[in-house]
Amino acid sequence: MTTISWLLIVHALVGVALLGAITHQAVSLLYRRPAHGARFLARYAGVNTRGFTTAVISLYVAQVTLGAVIYPSYRLNVRIPFEEMSLGWAIGIFELKEHFAGIGLGMLPFYARVWSAEPGKTPSPRRLGISLTLAFIVWLDFLVGHVLNNIRGLA
Repeated sequence: MTTISWLLIVHALVGVALLGAITHQAVSLLYRRPAHGARFLARYAGVNTRGFTTAVISLYVAQVTLGAVIYPSYRLNVRIPFEEMSLGWAIGIFELKEHFAGIGLGMLPFYARVWSAEPGKTPSPRRLGISLTLAFIVWLDFLVGHVLNNIRGLA
């Protein structure tokens, strides 16, 4: 197994962990307790959402860093065949994936600031907005990466 293959496996595992952390946080923010029922969802949402902030930031930075290390191999071994197969849409959605990942990386300081502030000083809509935006970016990037890897992966 090549180094790139190992890096792809780690990239995928970090991606799944990030996906789980940001989704868990987002569900916890959105969940409104009903009078009865939905015990699983209540347990899933019943976490300290502030505790996920460090995990999300660390995993996001690790994910982008791993993606940057893998990127030259992608450019040579995947993108060129996509062009040869006339899969311009695949190239385009990967470009969107890169751009959204960069936007998310730029949002992390704001995300950290909003979550580190005292609960009474930071309005809930800010936390909800930044967390849901990051969740959207993580889900989009994960799904795009998965689809493109299924078409033609590095490993």
